[in-house]
Amino acid sequence: MNGRVACSLPHHKRCAIFYHHFMISKPEIIPHGSITSAAGFSAGAVAAGIKKAAGALDLAVIVSGKPCSAAAVFTQNRFKAAPVLVSQMHLADTDKIQAIIVNAGCANAGTGKTGLENARAMTELAGSRLGIESKSVLVASTGVIGVRLPLGKIGPGLNHLKLDAAYGHDFARAIMTTDTVPKEIAVRSLEHGFTVGGCAKGAGMIHPDMATLLAFITTDARIDSALLARLLKRVVNKSFNVISVDGDTSTNDSVFVLANGAATQQIIEGTASFRALAEALEYVCIHLAKSVARDGEGATKLIELTVTGAATPSDARKVARTILSSPLVKTAVHGADPNWGRIVAAAGRSGAKFDLDKADLWIGDVEVLKQGTPLEIDKIRASDQFKEKEVFIHLDLGLGKSRITGWGCDMSAEYVHINADYTT
Repeated sequence: MNGRVACSLPHHKRCAIFYHHFMISKPEIIPHGSITSAAGFSAGAVAAGIKKAAGALDLAVIVSGKPCSAAAVFTQNRFKAAPVLVSQMHLADTDKIQAIIVNAGCANAGTGKTGLENARAMTELAGSRLGIESKSVLVASTGVIGVRLPLGKIGPGLNHLKLDAAYGHDFARAIMTTDTVPKEIAVRSLEHGFTVGGCAKGAGMIHPDMATLLAFITTDARIDSALLARLLKRVVNKSFNVISVDGDTSTNDSVFVLANGAATQQIIEGTASFRALAEALEYVCIHLAKSVARDGEGATKLIELTVTGAATPSDARKVARTILSSPLVKTAVHGADPNWGRIVAAAGRSGAKFDLDKADLWIGDVEVLKQGTPLEIDKIRASDQFKEKEVFIHLDLGLGKSRITGWGCDMSAEYVHINADYTT
C-alpha cells in the first residue's frame, strides 16, 4: 500500500481518527486558561510607551516563585536579534531560569553592539525588579527590525509592573504586534498532577523553522532541563515548524518553556507521566501554532494540509512547507478556486521524492486526483470546500509511510496593504 490512506471519510474525520489512534488521550482544557495557570507562576504587563499606540501594553514579565528547568528553540535565521543571542547565552550559563522579560514594538534586531547591551540591560533591570540574578532571566523582543530599543522606558515600566497569577491574559496581550487576537491556552493532567499553559504571538513573517513568532510555555511538572529540551524540540517540529503564513523567517523567533516542578513528582523518560507531559505540550503547541496560522496577516481562512505516503519524514516536511508557503496555492484558496494543479506543482518542486503517477489528492472530501489521473469532479462542490473558514487538503504521495500535518492560511489583498505600510 506504500502508506496510502485507503479511506473514503472526509479529510478532517480521517485526521481525527489518526490523532486519537496515535495519541494517548486528549488533555483536559482549562477554561480561560493562560500562561499562569500552572502553579507557582505570576505575570504582569504594562504600557511602557514602546508601541506607537498610546496606552497599549508592550512590556511583560513571566516569573516563577522558584527556579525552573528551562529550554528554548530559536530562529534558524543566521541574522539573529540581540535578545535571541542573550537568551542563548543565559541558557548556556545556567540550567535554572526563573523569569522572562519581553517587549513588543521594537525587535532590537540589527542594532549592533548597542542592541546586545540593551538586551543584557533588560535582564538586569528585570532581575533587580524581581530580586533574582540577571543570568536567570531570559529576554525576548518583537517589532520592527533596525530600530534601537528605547531602554529608558524599560526601567520606569518595570517600576509600575504588578505581578499576579491573574495577569496571564495581560501578558498574552502585551506581546502582540500585528496580531488581531491574543493566543493562549492551558491544559492539565488530573491523573499525573501537572498543568501546562502557554501563549504565543505571530501573524506575519511566519514560515516553518520558526518565524516572527514568540511562544512562552509554563508547566508545574518536574523534569530536568536536558530532557525538557529534547521534548521541546520534538514538539516544535510537529507544531510551530509546520506552519507558514508568507514564507519569511524572522530574526527573533523563540519558543521558551519553563518547568518549576511545583506540582508533581520527577518525570522520567519512558514513563506514563512523561508520555502524558509530551502529549500536553504537543496539544498546547499545536493549538498555538494553528492560532498563529489562522491569524495570519490579512488571512480569512485556515488551511490544514496533511501529507501522507512520503518516502521519508524529511520529504513529508519539504512537501508540506512548499505547498503551505506557495502564493499560488494560498491565493487559490482565498478565491475558492479549486485549481488543484497548483498544489501538485508545489509538491513537485519541493525537492522531495515525487512521482505523479502515484499521487492522490483530496480537497476537503472531494478526491480530485487518483494515481496521477485527474478525476471528473463537481467543480462547484470542490470550490465550496475552499469557501469554508477551515480548508482541508490531503496529498498522498504513495511512496512510503511518512506523514505530517501542517497549517497555513490564504493570502488576501489585505496582506499586501499591511506589509506595504508597516513602518510608514
